[in-house]
Amino acid sequence: MLEQFKDFIMKGNLVALAVAFIIAGAFGAVVVSFTDDIIMQIVAAIVGEPDFSGLTFDLGDAKIGYGNFLTAVINFLIIAAVLFVVVKAYEAWKGTEEEGPSEIDLLTEIRDSLAK
Repeated sequence: MLEQFKDFIMKGNLVALAVAFIIAGAFGAVVVSFTDDIIMQIVAAIVGEPDFSGLTFDLGDAKIGYGNFLTAVINFLIIAAVLFVVVKAYEAWKGTEEEGPSEIDLLTEIRDSLAK
């Protein structure tokens, strides 16, 4: 059983996944710093606040903090834009955009084979 566990841990996909997870954590810290220390400071210069966490409204006895949601959406959009640029640069570097069938082609093939 110990040998099977060792084989499982040492599989290439699992090791690659672990490395990707660690790199993603480090990349996340860079993106959070970029968002908080640069982008949101530009927002603060324009709007007057470095984030929108102070934006709330009262609904009965509850205080709705929609500013936190707005800050999270802005962070998400910045992260998505950075990842988009990174993936596009990687695809251009590897030349993978022109190779192989597209996702739409693959989905069409799967649909057609299931319809038979």
